[in-house]
Amino acid sequence: MVLTEKEATTIKDLQTQEETCIKKYDKYGQQAHDTELRNLFQTLKANEQEHYNSLSQVLKGSVPACNCNDSRGKDYSPKRTYDQMTNSQEKKDDCFLATDCIGTEKLVSSEYNTNVFTCSDSQVRKLLADIQIEEQNHAEMLYKYKQVNGMQ
Repeated sequence: MVLTEKEATTIKDLQTQEETCIKKYDKYGQQAHDTELRNLFQTLKANEQEHYNSLSQVLKGSVPACNCNDSRGKDYSPKRTYDQMTNSQEKKDDCFLATDCIGTEKLVSSEYNTNVFTCSDSQVRKLLADIQIEEQNHAEMLYKYKQVNGMQ
């Protein structure tokens, strides 16, 4: 498979988004107070690294297999750390981190949604669509974390 210049540029731009997510989850994982949130950030960082690696394979001419029936978001069930009435600074800080990452996931998901049809190869489009679903699942996991911990 040979990518056009436009396709290669699109994949590289998506890789930049993934790299930013990797760095953000690493940094936020160090800042989070709650162990459950730190673990979630580490999981999401690993998922974003998988996306980055998949895009690297595409740039090298091959398309990795993908699981288009991902259910990580639906199946995620975080443990509660903060109760509904707690309004500590730690809870506020963790809420900010999770909320910021939800916004990032929405943005990245939108980028995949917009760019999926830039590529003519159906397997590449399938991979990009799968990654887009996984980005939605990341946002869902973060939302569930906030919900179970009574964060607005």
